[in-house]
Amino acid sequence: MEEYALTRRDHSRQKQSEESCERVRRQVDEDVAKCRADPARAERRRQAFENVAKLMQSFKKQDHEIMRWRVRLYCGHIIETEAHYTYTDPIDAGGYSKRCPECGKDGLTIVAFEPIGLRGEPPEPTEPTPPPPPKKPTRAELERRVKALEEENEHLRAELSG
Repeated sequence: MEEYALTRRDHSRQKQSEESCERVRRQVDEDVAKCRADPARAERRRQAFENVAKLMQSFKKQDHEIMRWRVRLYCGHIIETEAHYTYTDPIDAGGYSKRCPECGKDGLTIVAFEPIGLRGEPPEPTEPTPPPPPKKPTRAELERRVKALEEENEHLRAELSG
């Protein structure tokens, strides 16, 4: 990953990321201005963020569910990032745009990556033994059951007729 050469696609994705970051910054600035002008709106926004934070905490994942990735950012620096193990790569996991802790640039795209491994070892399986499959009745048992049902049927018909 250290010798990775940027491609046209990398440059294009980085440009799109920068443009997207700029649009988001403008939207955030507009929203902040609206919240400053309207305290009720600011309180609703604060409450919404608080609710989202609580919700995110409720989805805490176990260490064995988190994959660690070594990623190279557009700026050339290599960092580690994490994502749920079900994602095939850190870009699909929403990690396509990062802030570099080394140079401080924001909105950097991931241009290369490699998995490091899970954050923790999966627990030993503790599968309970499955219940034994139901025993198939023997022919004699089935014949007795049929005979009993036929007798019950005859008894019910006699009650209804008479």
